[in-house]
Amino acid sequence: MKKFLIGAVISALGFSLVTVGAAPANAAGSTGQSCAQEGLVRKISGLTYTCARTDGALKWGEGRKLSGSLTVVCGATEAWCGAMTSAFEKRTGVKTSFVRLSSGETTARLEAFKSNPEFGVWHGGPVDGFGVARIKGLIESYASPSRNMIPKNYKDGDGYWTGVYVGALGFCSNTDVLKKLGVSVPTSWAALLDSKLKGQVSTAHPATSGTAFTSLWTNVTRLGEKDALAYHSALHKNVLYYTKSGVGPVAIVGRGEAAVGLVFSHDCVFGAEQGYPLKVSFPSEGTGYEIGGVALIKGSKNPDAAKAYVDFTLSTEAQNLGVGVGAYQILTNPYARKDSRMVKLSKLKIVDYDFDKAAAAKTALTAKFDADIINRSQVKS
Repeated sequence: MKKFLIGAVISALGFSLVTVGAAPANAAGSTGQSCAQEGLVRKISGLTYTCARTDGALKWGEGRKLSGSLTVVCGATEAWCGAMTSAFEKRTGVKTSFVRLSSGETTARLEAFKSNPEFGVWHGGPVDGFGVARIKGLIESYASPSRNMIPKNYKDGDGYWTGVYVGALGFCSNTDVLKKLGVSVPTSWAALLDSKLKGQVSTAHPATSGTAFTSLWTNVTRLGEKDALAYHSALHKNVLYYTKSGVGPVAIVGRGEAAVGLVFSHDCVFGAEQGYPLKVSFPSEGTGYEIGGVALIKGSKNPDAAKAYVDFTLSTEAQNLGVGVGAYQILTNPYARKDSRMVKLSKLKIVDYDFDKAAAAKTALTAKFDADIINRSQVKS
């Protein structure tokens, strides 16, 4: 089914992939020529061009001769990662694959292979993790010409990462299980501490999962570190077990193994579309959110292809791929299509989430979580 969805998305784009990439009458002089859509990528006579705003006008940038292969470490769903990498390969001819890892796993892999990087690009997952990678010298600045159109609050000022989507943290409840337990759909952080929910809450571990760290940092923001750790210690009594991946609780709750999951709301929306009795709700005290980023890995073996991939992820074409594979995050490109299944942040109470502070605190905070609440060796896949 996953391959069918990806194939359908790519097939649906077939017309635009061919016609937009067709050579103009003067193909040799395409660099500097006017173009119609910022971030658009095309290949002509073996060179790949990106449409960017230069001196106030949209023009095709300098052509890159792309070849070889590219491996992307991807932090979103496999269907989303597959759609992105497949479309880029079709557009450019670069053989592109991905490895799906959570944020903590990605940072660990990048650090372990720092002298001989496995990946060229990190795509997807909360930018708290990208901030940690920057501190550790694992990613490098790349001011993609496509990032000019991305709102300032969705990109790193020094060019180390750029946001491709935004998601809100929420509760994902199995209404059938809650009914059996005699518990209402939770609408507060306090409600998750109900003794009737003992062993009925599913969440990932904040050291491995960007989603779970968003949950922890959200509570640090609203309560302070000491009280946030005390809250998560109390919540621990109701946790079934900790998963590695932040999206993992959707299936666990969907199957009825637990009543409530802590996830980004768009993942729960997709789970409900698969037939699970799931309902999204948000904490009244305030919730956090993610900016899903893209960044260039330091020491990439194919830097030109990696930069072209980053350019592509910011384009309208790339960002519009998500809805077709059940990814309902808010998109950062202002020209990308909106969908009714995307959460409206303006209707939620959002905490003042500081991504730089979160990144700086992450290593020490997750170590305290390990020491005070649960060791990550007990985390399940």
